[in-house]
Amino acid sequence: MHRRFLYLLLLLTALPVSAATGRILKVLPQYLDRKGRNSLSPSLYERDAYQVYLRENVTNRSALRFNTEWKLKGTATEPLLIRVELRGVANGNLPKQLTLEAPVQPKGGWFSHWSAPTLEGEEFKEFGQVTAWRVTLWEGKRLLSSQQSFLWN
Repeated sequence: MHRRFLYLLLLLTALPVSAATGRILKVLPQYLDRKGRNSLSPSLYERDAYQVYLRENVTNRSALRFNTEWKLKGTATEPLLIRVELRGVANGNLPKQLTLEAPVQPKGGWFSHWSAPTLEGEEFKEFGQVTAWRVTLWEGKRLLSSQQSFLWN
């Protein structure tokens, strides 16, 4: 009887433990106006029209938010992090670079989650025009997923 228990215990400890897998589903970079709004109404058409307006009227912008939809399968063993890397208009020979980080918590279940790292305040004013971005999902030091703009490479 004890041998069976020992064999069962050895078998259970030898089974591979599946690591968490994650995926970034969507990234929506959106400007915010001085009141922190990305749209004047809930309509998607109105939101897109207001984003065009904010792109053209630089003085009315107060921040750039990266609405990121992500999903996690399995259980994370280390803290999760959304990292946004930005490149801007070059000063001299090198482009401006900045990294935003936001810790995230999965709320469980089969559903996706939204996070919104934001470039705002003095950093936003000093950085200027963003020309390329990359958003990554990390579990500790392990990269789970990445999504980038067309001009990132």
